[in-house]
Parts: sequence; C-alpha cells; structure tokens
Amino acid sequence: MRETPLPPNPLIVVLDEGYGGTDVEAAVLAPFGARVVEIPCNGSADAVRKAVAGADAVLVRESPVDATAIDLMPGCRAIVRYGVGVDNIDRPYAADRGIYVANVPDYGVEEVSDQALALLFAVARRVVTRDRAVRAGGWNIARAEPMYRLRGGTLGLIGYGRIAGAFHRKARGIGYEKCLIFDPFLKEAPDGAELASLERLAAEADVVSLHAPLTPDTKHIVDAAFIARMKTTAILINTSRGGLVDSAALAFALQEGRIFGAGLDVFEQEPPTAHNSFFALSNVVVSDHTGWYSEQSVDDLRRKASEEIARVFSGELPRNWVNRWDGEARQTLSDANRSA
Repeated sequence: MRETPLPPNPLIVVLDEGYGGTDVEAAVLAPFGARVVEIPCNGSADAVRKAVAGADAVLVRESPVDATAIDLMPGCRAIVRYGVGVDNIDRPYAADRGIYVANVPDYGVEEVSDQALALLFAVARRVVTRDRAVRAGGWNIARAEPMYRLRGGTLGLIGYGRIAGAFHRKARGIGYEKCLIFDPFLKEAPDGAELASLERLAAEADVVSLHAPLTPDTKHIVDAAFIARMKTTAILINTSRGGLVDSAALAFALQEGRIFGAGLDVFEQEPPTAHNSFFALSNVVVSDHTGWYSEQSVDDLRRKASEEIARVFSGELPRNWVNRWDGEARQTLSDANRSA
C-alpha cells in the first residue's frame, strides 16, 4: 500500500467510451477532488499509453493496459476493469509496481444468465430461421427443421460462479433437473447438481453453457475432442469468453451437423469480421457481447468500479482485488471472475 499522500486533484482516466459520460464516476470520486477524463482508445495500446500518462487511477473496458502504459503512471494507485475479465491488464507488472487491479464481478449476473437462456431458446426453437422463413412466405415447415423438447434434458456447466448459478436456477425452472458441473476448484456440487469430468459432461449434456474465465488453462477448453463427444442433438452456449472455444473446430462441427447448434454472445476476435465462419451457418445464433447489458447493470457497473478507486484513495483494500502480491489471489474456474 502506498504511503505517499494522494494529490489534491487526482487524475482518473476512463479508457474508451460507451457508458454515456462520466457523471456517475465523478459523483463517487468527488470527495477526493478527482478530475475524471474520458479518452476513447478503441483497443489501441499506443492510444492507451498516451491517455494514461500521469494518471492516479484508471478505469478500463477492453483496451490493453500493458507494462509500458503502467510505467507512464508513476503515481497510479489502481486500475479497475469495468466488468469481470482482466486479461487485458498486465496484473503481475501492476503488482510489482504496487498498483491494485480490481474488477466488478457482481454486476450483470441476471442479465448474462438471461442472455444465455435467451440464446438457448433461440437456438433450440430455431427462432431466427423461422422468423426469416415466415417473412419470406414460408409456412408449415416444422419438420424441415427438427426441434427437441427442453424439459427433461441434462444441463452441462463449465465453471460455476454467480452467473452459472443464476443460469442453473433459471434452467431448472424450465425442466433441466439434471445438471453436471465441471469446475476443478469447486469442492462440493450445489443443490440439484453433481460434479463431473469434462469428458462425461461433453457426452451426457444436452446443453453445454460456458461460465469460466479465459486463462491459459481454459483456452480452447471446448476443442475438437470435446465437440466430438457431444450429442448430435446438443447445443453449445457461450456468454463468457470467445477463447474458451476452438472456433474452427466448432464451426466445422456445426457445418457438418455434428451438433444441433450454438448460441454465441462472444468471439475469439471481437468485433468479428464480416467473413466470420459462424455467420454463414443457420444453426448458430449470435449477439454482440451484449449479455451483460441492461440500463440498470450499466449504472451498477460504473458505480461499483468507481467505488473500488474510492476505497484505494481512502487507504483501504479494493473489495475485488485480483492481483494480490501476497500470493492469496488466484484466478480459477470457481472464483467470481465470470464473463461480462
């Protein structure tokens, strides 16, 4: 923890835009006389380095905050991610510099789990293709695109944090009484579920929903071998991180009809290019990494992220400190670091 006094008008740089200004952040940090400046960087590391020079704290969405950027902030005390995933921040280097990195894992839980459920319905009930067919004059086409009952199916969850728990609760409400969970760091299965290996989950689940952080251990956790074990009637839902899935393997399996379909809110490359292989597939429903969003969740996110900086400025520890230099914090499948 820094012992140097906080400057009288600390500079807080908000990287990127999209939340409608900085009024919420400014209100939370007003007691410190903070100057809150929003600078769009659009994912450019060079733009980030110019933007953060001299900052006392940073609020960031997707743009990268690397070691070079951190070196340009000798007085920086905190870097806070608007959201959950912190893979765009050099956490070890920030720890070496005594800079707290924090995130906001407890926002958008209902929204992301709603999005996962919406994608499940859209894929299973072929909402998108039926909409297009009817608009084009189609009718009585039910058996041309077979569908399968949801009730009585087996739910498979990879990672079990707040969002997975909410999705599990909602899925039980529509008839998924059996739930298999793969999460090596979960010691005991929650009520109505059982722990399972990846191999068993892949083979038995009718719906596989991803709720894990992206780490070296989880990258492409859904690979060609996993997909090969899945039922031909199974559905894959990803509202977490695109890198959890081997996109090429999934696209090939979907094209060949190896599995029923997929609902994707996230991609390995964001935004995806116009030639993304999933866009040509009728058994895929996509959205624009929007699972986290509602007007209420935006306000929650901005306030909670700013409150982490306020804690640090007050000499306290961040509530969601993710780069602990005492060795206690580890990002695992079972922690709160879920997609947003």
